[in-house]
Amino acid sequence: MLKTKYKRLQGSQTLRQRLVLATLSRTSVLIEDIRADETFPGLRPHEVSFLRLLEKVSDDCTIEINETGTKLKYKPGIVMGGRHLVHDCGVSRSLGYFLEPLILLALFARKPLTIKLKGITNDSKDPSVDTFKSTTLPMLKHFGVDLKEVDLKIEGRGVPPHGGGEVTLTMPTVKSLSAVSWTDEGMVKRIRGVTFSTRVSSQFEHAMITAARGVFNRLLPDVHIFTDHRKGSLAGNSPGFGISLVAETTSGCLMSADTTVSYGHAEETTEFEEEKKQLSPPADIGEQMAFALLGEIEQGGVVDSTHQGLLFLLCALCPEDVSKVRVGKLTPYGIETLRNILEFLGVMFKITPEPSNGTVELLCVGSGMYNLSRKHS
Repeated sequence: MLKTKYKRLQGSQTLRQRLVLATLSRTSVLIEDIRADETFPGLRPHEVSFLRLLEKVSDDCTIEINETGTKLKYKPGIVMGGRHLVHDCGVSRSLGYFLEPLILLALFARKPLTIKLKGITNDSKDPSVDTFKSTTLPMLKHFGVDLKEVDLKIEGRGVPPHGGGEVTLTMPTVKSLSAVSWTDEGMVKRIRGVTFSTRVSSQFEHAMITAARGVFNRLLPDVHIFTDHRKGSLAGNSPGFGISLVAETTSGCLMSADTTVSYGHAEETTEFEEEKKQLSPPADIGEQMAFALLGEIEQGGVVDSTHQGLLFLLCALCPEDVSKVRVGKLTPYGIETLRNILEFLGVMFKITPEPSNGTVELLCVGSGMYNLSRKHS
């Protein structure tokens, strides 16, 4: 039997991205020194949960973790996809943390994927499920994915610290993605959004909408922000509220900004402190997010700063053809993504800054990724 050769990596940074790229490129990895010098060393609960999710959607993958959780051996299997899968993501991170890698894996799976994820739907760390539905999934159409077969149903909401939310993701498989030339950001023509509230008064939502509209209506007339007040079992286990805003441009680009206010995560170091924080006023939250969205628009580019990593990954996973995209200022996560792409796929991006408007143009030749395990109907 052939001995498995492992690519050696260190540290916990961009762990889920490394695991996704390892899976798609069929590269076995050995990751050492995972938070070895910290007070609480090793893998965090959400990272272990993500590994369990990889096991669920794959066949024949092997995962070995040492006793302290500071060393991980991962040998990828074949991504199978499948129907009626269920995964509890826990309450360490929100579903947004799991959804981004999941869509990349699902596209190159053997069969289409339908999976129910349980946990936190909205928090202030990761993109919310609303942003995912309105902004992330529509990005895929630029790469040749049929959006008729893509769906994300928000069955119930859940905010930190106790979650209780549920979503169902449906994804098709593709033979390959299509290379893109996507550099025209266009002008903003409309703003859409959704506010939600769980276990608090629906008045919170109206206050957020009024404040956000107060900012946007000075700039353009087409602004619609919807409400989603949840009660009972659909409202999860913790009180909270939030807003997700999306700007659509004349060239079909979508920029988003979102946040959630809740009684928050207990940090590892202060778990015993049952101190309830005072919730921020909803009007302030609505106004802050409106300005955050304007900040994303001002930076330019065809996606907002949170979607840079996914954009670069999609370009790198295209066939051996040239893709050209424009983004605003490169984020640390975007830069780390470019490093991981070079490490696993051997794809290097040519980066050209545009001093006139502060944007950056990136050009690459795809890695030639084809879905060889896809089942043909």
